[in-house]
Amino acid sequence: MIRLNVFLLIEESENRKPLIEKATELVELSLHDKGCVAYDIFASQTVDNHLMICETWRTKEDLEAHMATEHFKRIVPEMESLATMTLEEFTF
Repeated sequence: MIRLNVFLLIEESENRKPLIEKATELVELSLHDKGCVAYDIFASQTVDNHLMICETWRTKEDLEAHMATEHFKRIVPEMESLATMTLEEFTF
């Protein structure tokens, strides 16, 4: 399995609400993708400008298929325009 932790740093406070809306849409659609085990967004309780998306995929092929979907290719660039994204990937 593959776990991705996607960290989102919101540099402009007015971007927080639209980012959460986009991330929520991505989560809702991605939960239906083949091989998705878990997919959710979390907000820091101590720092207002930090969010994290945590996702788990059965296989690398499932993750690659997810990244090729219309919703991923549409929503992720929109999110990147609202926050700085960094990624951690773990295989287990």
